[in-house]
Amino acid sequence: MPFFLGDSVRVIIRKDSETPSNHHIPFSPYTNRSFFTFFSENTFLSFCFLKMGKSHVVFSLLVSVLFFFSLFNGGLMVKAAGTEDGSEAWGYVQVRPKAHMFWWYYRSPYRTQDPNKPWPVILWLQGGPGASGVGIGNFEEVGPLDTYLKPRNSTWLKKADLLFVDAPVGTGYSFVEDTKLLVKNDVEAADDLTKLLIAVFNRNESLQKSPLYIVAESYGGKIAVTLGLSALKAIEAGKLKLKLGGIALGDTWISPEDFVFSWGPLLKDVSRMDNNGLVKSNSLARKIKQQLETGKFVEATDSWSELENVISSYSNSVDFYNFLLDSGMDPVSSTASELSQKIAFKKYSRYLNSLRSTPGGGGDMDSLMNGEIKKKLKIIPRDVEWGGQSDLVFEAMAEDFMRPRINEVDQLLAKGVNVTIYSGQLDVICSTKGTEAWVRKLKWDGLKTFLSMDRTPIYCGQEKITKGFFKSYRNFHFYWVLGAGHFVPVDQPCVALSMIGSITQSPIASK
Repeated sequence: MPFFLGDSVRVIIRKDSETPSNHHIPFSPYTNRSFFTFFSENTFLSFCFLKMGKSHVVFSLLVSVLFFFSLFNGGLMVKAAGTEDGSEAWGYVQVRPKAHMFWWYYRSPYRTQDPNKPWPVILWLQGGPGASGVGIGNFEEVGPLDTYLKPRNSTWLKKADLLFVDAPVGTGYSFVEDTKLLVKNDVEAADDLTKLLIAVFNRNESLQKSPLYIVAESYGGKIAVTLGLSALKAIEAGKLKLKLGGIALGDTWISPEDFVFSWGPLLKDVSRMDNNGLVKSNSLARKIKQQLETGKFVEATDSWSELENVISSYSNSVDFYNFLLDSGMDPVSSTASELSQKIAFKKYSRYLNSLRSTPGGGGDMDSLMNGEIKKKLKIIPRDVEWGGQSDLVFEAMAEDFMRPRINEVDQLLAKGVNVTIYSGQLDVICSTKGTEAWVRKLKWDGLKTFLSMDRTPIYCGQEKITKGFFKSYRNFHFYWVLGAGHFVPVDQPCVALSMIGSITQSPIASK
């Protein structure tokens, strides 16, 4: 029987060893697209819907692999689905009217139940802005399966539960019904994400017992530190029920000014660019600095795009994610003509695909996400294409793209939040040189001591080969990862897995 606006849906939920509980849910046209599930550690195996009205019709829904449910959680429309065994859950949260954010949660098969050593949850945020964490972070980097849907030996599920989110809205499977609803800055993006966390965590006591670690890559770092402060504010106000364990910034775009000034000298030092290119690069970097100081952020974004083209020209198309490579070495890697702000996020997927491409083909992200994965998830609206609005996300945030977030890192450190930085040696766009430059600008009272300390070498496995270095003081930690470009989990999976175990204080970190 169809449901209509204004109908009340009475949901009887049966849990193991419990009497059924009742939930009354207002129905809406958006709910009518499909049914979704409330997930928890003791999720039901069957339930029924009863339409309340003139005709009391009762019908049952037999659940096999997937079950669906929808509810209003603190004023937020929550729509979710999941696997019967509770190992996966996914769904949409309507963070604002007509703005829908998609998330995908994986419960680790290695999860322990020791209350003295709580099992961590990682929230993964991708870059761009406009790159999909549900797609790229999940299938290309740290999730349980790769783009061929084969098991990943280095999945971070070995150390924590994983929560992937397509953020900001318009990214990946997330979408807006009106492009005017796309966020314009990191603060708006963080506000949406805070609402998503409220929707996901506040009704799940199991997740509330797990410390949440926000791990971000590239532009996602700017949103991560802003989200960290937003989440803390919501926690203090009693609106968000979770424990913030820390924030990890992996090759993140925290200070654009410091990165653009690092490109020329770095590429000159590694013989990828000559002095003529260095002079031109430094000239444009100074122009960007002046634009930022005068508040001309959109113009600075345009100049950033111009500088990337200059770098590409004088370096014979260096790969911005790994200076040992050419951007044109593989047909699917980005080319010099693609170094424009509108499609910058696409370089992620293309670079990563180039690392995994095989003569037999397959593994294409667009085909995977709009094909087999969309069919599995079932709840993605027919007219929503994965990545269909991602270009628009970047354009909408053009004014905030070059805005630094060093102050937010300082605020987090002052509040005692654990902040970790990890940086790939071969990265250009978010280079180690640029990262070290903005770290030196921190006002944190422990910075002087941190900078004076010696580093500790990092090894992985049985080999006594130096894989990187580590330094830590109080709640600030830094990993230098050798042989890795922008995507540390891809280039150095062993180091990344060990590192994330330490960052999250995973109960099996040493295993």
